[in-house]
Amino acid sequence: MCESKQTKTMWVMKMKRFQRGAVLSIVMAMLAFSPATARDILIENVTLIDGLGRAPTEGISVLIADDRIDSITAGLVEVPSDVHRIDGSGKYLIPGLIDTHIHLRGGRKPSKGDPRKWRNGRKAGVSALASYVYSGVTSIYDAGNVPTYIMKLRADERSGKISSPRIFATGGIVTYPGSHGGGPGATLVDDWPEAIPALEAHLENEPDLVKFTLEERGWGARPLIPMLPIDLLQHLIEFYNDKGVRTTVHTSSELRARQAIFAGVDTLAHPVIQGPISEGFAKLMGVKKIPMSSTLTIGENYSRLAEHPEYLDQPLYRAALAAEEIEELKNKTSKEFNQRSWTWWMKIMTPIAQENLRQIYAAGGVLALGTDQSSGPAVHREMELLVDAGIAPLDVITIATRNGAIFLGIENTLGTIEAGKLADMVLLNADPSADINNAKLIHTVIKNGEIIDRSKLPLAGAIE
Repeated sequence: MCESKQTKTMWVMKMKRFQRGAVLSIVMAMLAFSPATARDILIENVTLIDGLGRAPTEGISVLIADDRIDSITAGLVEVPSDVHRIDGSGKYLIPGLIDTHIHLRGGRKPSKGDPRKWRNGRKAGVSALASYVYSGVTSIYDAGNVPTYIMKLRADERSGKISSPRIFATGGIVTYPGSHGGGPGATLVDDWPEAIPALEAHLENEPDLVKFTLEERGWGARPLIPMLPIDLLQHLIEFYNDKGVRTTVHTSSELRARQAIFAGVDTLAHPVIQGPISEGFAKLMGVKKIPMSSTLTIGENYSRLAEHPEYLDQPLYRAALAAEEIEELKNKTSKEFNQRSWTWWMKIMTPIAQENLRQIYAAGGVLALGTDQSSGPAVHREMELLVDAGIAPLDVITIATRNGAIFLGIENTLGTIEAGKLADMVLLNADPSADINNAKLIHTVIKNGEIIDRSKLPLAGAIE
């Protein structure tokens, strides 16, 4: 072929590719701006609990367009015929639940003799993530894990490769050598500004929230350990905030919580559990509005399993955990917990932590639901414990939804059912504001504007 003919042929091929690309672009643009796609959903005549703390409102229609809440209307609305309709009569619509403190199983090898086994491996993590969605949890924050493990799962969730709640993650925590949580994957720092290169490397994983630990232990059955210096903590907080990253800190006493607050931390990862808080601390939390993750379940679960292992027979647990794991927990781990002094120390201290949380909430503080565990059903137990603390069920729903979004700094897009926000919500068969256990009676889970087929989630257990 001569050069002129070859040039002409190449030109024709380029024009054809351009035309195909142009047509595709036009089609994609038409689809993007079509008024009603197959994903649009209308929930009609439902009782709405919007997460803002307002009383349930009957007879509401909620229209979801693509991934957003399009409109919230009293009464019936007219929509195109291809919109998917859900009859909400006799049902209750709440925002998707948010767990602000988990450590997803699967990232580490099980510790010898640790009955809370990680069940090592990605499959275990994916099953645990499915258990959150199955339980109505649409967002989680992993507060410390093997970075390569959790960040890969986060990427897979965001690209739609796995069935999962929205994953927000720290990756490895940042702390002082020898201090609490300074295990595999942690970034250890002991001086400033020498710590900056290690922190820059930590930022390469793009953490959504960074966790520190301000904990010398020396309480319960725990011996003293080194603690992150307060002046270094302040430098760390300033460094990450200057990079646009929120911070949280593990504390367990009022003293350390106060120090973290005045060092500038954005959130607290745990309640005060070492003893009763002062009236002044409750007022401080009400003024500062520093969100505190509740995490009652992690300590209470020891005595619960030792004394009442039958809780594992509940449908949510049967779905979340493999049958052999449930049997091991009920027949072996339960007995091991019964012999531990830690179990009974935590049973004594959990009511104190509950009362501390109640006082903070009464003073206007911001509580957010967190479990410090690795399964969806634990979120429902956390809500039960908050109600047992004396907080009204309707307020607990706000704690488990809007306040979780505040904790994560995403309240402008998630956490409540309001027009313009992302469509994460749960349709229930009974009123959770009358009985928080009704939050377990799930009819439909919607995440990002899509109905989740709960029967097809890769759960470790069995759906009843």
